[in-house]
Amino acid sequence: MARAAGVSQATVSLVMGEKWRGRVSERTAEAVRTAARELGYRPNLTARSLRLGRARTALLVVPALTNEFFARVYTGAARAAAEHDMGVVLYPSPEGTGPARDPFASARATLDGVIASSMAAEALTDLREGGLPLVMLDSDPERTDSPPTVNLDIADGMRQVTEHLLALGHRRFAHIAADIDSWTFRVRAHALAEALRGTAGTVLRSEPAALDVASGRLAAERALTADGTLPTALICDGDILAAGACKAARRLGLRVPDDVSVTGFDDLPLASALEPELTTVRLPAEAVGEAGMRALVAVLDGRAPGSASLPVELVARASTTVAATS
Repeated sequence: MARAAGVSQATVSLVMGEKWRGRVSERTAEAVRTAARELGYRPNLTARSLRLGRARTALLVVPALTNEFFARVYTGAARAAAEHDMGVVLYPSPEGTGPARDPFASARATLDGVIASSMAAEALTDLREGGLPLVMLDSDPERTDSPPTVNLDIADGMRQVTEHLLALGHRRFAHIAADIDSWTFRVRAHALAEALRGTAGTVLRSEPAALDVASGRLAAERALTADGTLPTALICDGDILAAGACKAARRLGLRVPDDVSVTGFDDLPLASALEPELTTVRLPAEAVGEAGMRALVAVLDGRAPGSASLPVELVARASTTVAATS
């Protein structure tokens, strides 16, 4: 390649290693790149990795791929990784949605670091002891032993939902709550209770549900048939649960939103496929993946990434309206 470009081997190394600026002219750098294209040159990433002491691979651990949110997180992480000539290995938990088993012991030697989403702290013990760099997604940033975190402003999302429903006159609420012990769902429950605390005359009951349509339907049926006054709004921890809640209302002869309003969380494609379309909170999943990957790269480069909280947005659609009077 040096012969074809009419330069020294050292110059080729500088250009192909992206270290030429200030040392080689733009014209010379372009000559080297042109020679590389004409000769079909491809960098030896294995050799580069050995030289830099990196595997150039990150592990992304997600609870499951059955929820499109996590597939979008991967898309964002992979896009950011490509900007740094890195790859991303995806590890979905065999347990489904919930804490993932520890996958690190066998893979540690071939990884630069890990981005872990919604995992139980116990699953990270071996990783922390092994010193492999870690960035957490959807994790409590207030923990004293917490690694860098990238979170969505989940609390604000639930506040937006609650304020939207209060403005429509709703005062009787049922929370269809994901029955998963993780930071993100604890935050939702706490934020909902806090948002209602300052409004007189509000009633809130909670029905736990596994994160699937059938469980959401059963939990909503319990909320809508319990002794006492019918709730006028069902606040669901996810769009999947909200789909189940809409089915429950129809089975009980109730109309959404005339008799009961329903809200979700995530803004999956499902939200606009439902009829009526679902009021929900839009979560920028790809941005989460990108931010997680960039935070990990910062750690690998010896920089302090800090912790990030990404904004979320209420999307009001036809599944909510003015509270029914009764």
